[in-house]
Amino acid sequence: MPRNAEVIRQWNILRAIEASRRVTIDGLADAQGVTTRTIRRDLEALQAAGFPLFDEVEDGKRYWRIDTRPFKALADTGFTLSELCALYFSRTLLEVLAGTPFRDDLASAFAKFERALSPKMRQFLDRLPNILQAKPEPQRRPQSVRERDIIARLIEATLTRRQATMRYHSFSSGRTKEYLVEPYRLVYADGGLYLIALVPEYAGLRTFAIERIESLSLLEETFEPQEAFADEVFQHSLGINQGEPVRVEIEFGPPVARYIAERLWHPSQALDERPDGSVRLTLDVTDDWALRRWILGFGSAARVVKPARLVGAIAAEIERGLQRYEGHGDYGGHGERQTRRHGAHGEKQ
Repeated sequence: MPRNAEVIRQWNILRAIEASRRVTIDGLADAQGVTTRTIRRDLEALQAAGFPLFDEVEDGKRYWRIDTRPFKALADTGFTLSELCALYFSRTLLEVLAGTPFRDDLASAFAKFERALSPKMRQFLDRLPNILQAKPEPQRRPQSVRERDIIARLIEATLTRRQATMRYHSFSSGRTKEYLVEPYRLVYADGGLYLIALVPEYAGLRTFAIERIESLSLLEETFEPQEAFADEVFQHSLGINQGEPVRVEIEFGPPVARYIAERLWHPSQALDERPDGSVRLTLDVTDDWALRRWILGFGSAARVVKPARLVGAIAAEIERGLQRYEGHGDYGGHGERQTRRHGAHGEKQ
């Protein structure tokens, strides 16, 4: 029998014993589809790994149980053994989701969890195949000491509701400017950490990338968060932007229609499946670069229906992209595009 199948079966046996107080060897054998002799070997292997399994007779039958008394540290956490093991399995996924700023803290937290498991138990769990993996998002470069200090001060400003002044370099304008801000929260998104802050000068929320904050000073003046902005965190954007939503309709061709239909892209979405296998997706979202980048990522399989402004923006972006390829490789450039549009003799195809 493959090694993975054996250890997975033993894991299932461990969970079954923990979940029920009346588990017999016969019952485990039936559930796992193996002989009682195999179950006995599995129980011996689990005991050898350090799991405190024992059997006792009740009403003339022998039941298997797990003694949780040795797990004082486990009892202190409030987790069951299965829950703790599940966290142990998923540590890689959680490290990805937590992002770079909190990875050290998360590693420390997992070290505390792992102390509730004996070395032999961890060795047993490490034999299990990787049942849960995560591909990391593109990460920002490693944070500098300055950025870590800024993050610490922003957390303090958010908790104590203190205003702050900062010097910030804007990616879009290419300029550096001084801001008075009221920090609302830090948000990890798109592989980076962002500050959501109210800017009194603009009377609205703004998003600032942590790595572009050049300096930050906390003031003694405090602020009260405005309820109108309390829950607003990129709620209308497919990316990390603020802005009012507009009604967007996009038609996706059959090659990607199923992929589009299988996912929730935004809470506002509505899907209309067409007889030809295409789908039309309607969203109420911010018309920002995140939306346009997402649409362009589907290439010719996506066509914006409305609004007209977005149709024009996507068409113009595609045209600019085509111009960058003119004269390269086998691509014929503008003349070839004209031929495709109007045919060899100028008739529109």
